[in-house]
Amino acid sequence: MHKLLTGKYNQKMLLLGNEAIVRGALEAGVAVAAAYPGTPSSEISTNFFQISQESDFYFEYSTNEIVALELVAATANSGIRSMCIMKHVGMNVAADALMTLAYIGVKGGLVIVTADDPNMFSSQNEQDNRYYSKLSGLPLVEPSSVEEARELVSYAFDLSEKLQEPVIFRTTTRLNHSTGVVVLGDVKKRVTKGDFLKEPFNYVPVPSVSRKLHAKLLKNMDKAKEISENSKYNFTTGQGKWGIICNGVSYNYVYDAVKDLNIKDNVKILRLGFSYPMPSDLIKGFLKGCKKVLVVEEGEPYMEEAVKAFAQEAEEGRTLSIKGKEKNLFSRLYEFNPALVRRCVAQYFDVAYTPAQPVDVADIPEIPQRPPSMCPGCPHRATYFAVKKASEGLETICPSDIGCYTLGFLPPLSMGDFHICMGSSIGTSCGFSKVTDKKVISFIGDSTFFHSGITGLVNAVFNNHNFTLVILDNGTTAMTGHQPHPGVDMKKLNLAGYNSPVSIEAVVKAVGVSKVKVIKPFNIDKSIAAIQDALNFKGVSVIISREICALYAKRFKKLKKKPFFVSDKCKNHRKCINELGCPAFVVEDNRVKIDPVLCVGCSVCAQICPENAILPLKEN
Repeated sequence: MHKLLTGKYNQKMLLLGNEAIVRGALEAGVAVAAAYPGTPSSEISTNFFQISQESDFYFEYSTNEIVALELVAATANSGIRSMCIMKHVGMNVAADALMTLAYIGVKGGLVIVTADDPNMFSSQNEQDNRYYSKLSGLPLVEPSSVEEARELVSYAFDLSEKLQEPVIFRTTTRLNHSTGVVVLGDVKKRVTKGDFLKEPFNYVPVPSVSRKLHAKLLKNMDKAKEISENSKYNFTTGQGKWGIICNGVSYNYVYDAVKDLNIKDNVKILRLGFSYPMPSDLIKGFLKGCKKVLVVEEGEPYMEEAVKAFAQEAEEGRTLSIKGKEKNLFSRLYEFNPALVRRCVAQYFDVAYTPAQPVDVADIPEIPQRPPSMCPGCPHRATYFAVKKASEGLETICPSDIGCYTLGFLPPLSMGDFHICMGSSIGTSCGFSKVTDKKVISFIGDSTFFHSGITGLVNAVFNNHNFTLVILDNGTTAMTGHQPHPGVDMKKLNLAGYNSPVSIEAVVKAVGVSKVKVIKPFNIDKSIAAIQDALNFKGVSVIISREICALYAKRFKKLKKKPFFVSDKCKNHRKCINELGCPAFVVEDNRVKIDPVLCVGCSVCAQICPENAILPLKEN
């Protein structure tokens, strides 16, 4: 049985932050969850998916985030405790549903997890999703530790049902991927069947209904503010004249900085865990008696702006110094760390502080750069190579999309010129093809195609745009950990209850694409010929490049690993390295070699070697 199901009350367990969120949801009696995978939230959905296979809990990987939110909007309004999980940019996809769901509200508890990614470890931006709470008018809670993540989920569900509104549960990468000791609570019995009572004048937001619902939302925000003022997750420690206001993981850095700088007697700290609506009275009371205040928050000056406004509103208008995001203090860029917070606290409060001297590394050789790269045997590399060869002599623009294949923009493949968000490769191809005379070749993965590529393709066909779309079908959602998508045959994974996989080829043809080619990218010559045929077509043509992800194949023991080696026939042209850039290649003693441990035997390099010097390695 899954470890998050077996844990007993009061038992201590070492959990990842994302696992703690799952356990907290189980303890709260969650019965339904839906997600589209995205780091740093992926382990939440992975654990839910595993748990759903051995219990009456329902989980699904939805086609995209808005579908996931729409699903749980229905289950929560049938009285069932539900959760929706996504990374921060996924909230952009779900926002259309989110804004109106705030008006409609919920009957059963609904918690929406948004995992923000300061420093962009695995994301295209650093957007601060606290603003979604302010934009939608929905309550926001933020844990500061792994243990609190577990505990705060139950609080969020209770809060949701009390207000009859969804609650946004915001985390950041540091918390999602930290581990900590968690004291487990009781698991409530799940209620898996509910009922929906028809109330069209509350659930169908035509303008006359929405006007009434907006007024209701504002009243709920007032109720939420009252709760926030007295929430145990908004607390003050210390009694000094210097004030620090913080949230999330920043609280841990602040706590340690105050201790390390030996200024505990001079500082009081306000930690906000229920951070929207902001507890204005609590903050005003905190400011009273402070000589100066520092606001410590990753991302945008979300709290800082509110605190300054509250200071102005306070009796007689507080004129104390309140700072946070400033040139010599905290930046809106990237992730915080203990050393940074310690330095800024010391600087702002004019505390003597001598930072630790960095370790002298002058005698250590410089660490070689290791840029991210597609894996050995990745079919995307073969596809990019074939497209590059097929399009030689053409001026091209290559919009790309979200996935492992985004790395194709790096040399030596250099196949990726423009990139915005999930599904944008197709929409931007429409624009480039309309206003330039260059050949447009766009790339999108199988999971991303289902997520948000189909509508762009429909648009392209209807408006008669002229470009070639390459759909990279590697049989899984590879970048986030091999989660399934609608094109995966779940029977091969020994999972029941799913329909037959949705055929990408059938979908493409159904929307009106007449030129469709399916290639096996490890067959280079045939792939190049098929791609050239597609490139010569006027209108929308589609190449479906179908080959399983090498890591996915290895995971399910489907990888027939037959490594290659470089024989003495090699004349050191290095076409293999200079045009493919496979990580299995190494250069030793000025000669090209293949690491047999890394090589998976895709044979692409053997097919392009001008001397036929790359041969299968014999087992002995």
